[in-house]
Amino acid sequence: MSVSSRRRHGHHRHAASRTQEERRAETQGRLLDATMECLAELGWSGTSTTEVARRAGVSRGAQQHHYPTKMLLVAAALEHLLERQRLAYERAFADLPDDRRNVEGALDLLWDTFRQAPSLALMELAMAARTDETLRGLSLDINERVVQVILETFHRLFPTSLDPEAASTVIRTLFATLIGLTLQNALDDDAHGHQAAVLTQLKSFARLLIPAETGE
Repeated sequence: MSVSSRRRHGHHRHAASRTQEERRAETQGRLLDATMECLAELGWSGTSTTEVARRAGVSRGAQQHHYPTKMLLVAAALEHLLERQRLAYERAFADLPDDRRNVEGALDLLWDTFRQAPSLALMELAMAARTDETLRGLSLDINERVVQVILETFHRLFPTSLDPEAASTVIRTLFATLIGLTLQNALDDDAHGHQAAVLTQLKSFARLLIPAETGE
């Protein structure tokens, strides 16, 4: 085989390999999106690998090849979700008007995020883990990851404002409060304005910790 032929052959192999990787990533993305959709709509008990494969439009064999068990599938989906939500949140914050690019705007966006289907799916998982030992470890891990992602994000947005020693407790308090508000909101859609009142109070406290002029 000539040098030029070998080069062409190598190029074609590289292109084919890249296409295979792209197909793999696309299939995995569809499976992970379908998993989060199932969790949000059907909960942990109603989510099955068969239903995920059906919604993703892939064969059961393909699903099992990428994620052999339901637990592995859900764990991968949660990591996928967290990174996607983090990027979407930071983009949304960057797109806010100048006068809203502060801690109040950040909390409004976080409240919006908590009420979306992916976040509701995380809560469904936590509720199921209360009585499912096999699920509890995963749920504990993912809740800790959520807290860390929120903490890291707020440090990036407001780098000089949060006291490192107090920041973790502050963020955990915020996380627990928003979890409670989200559960209430799922029941009554804030028909009486109670959740809005609590959020307003949260923003008042947050302004003391992160004055408006420190936001990027």
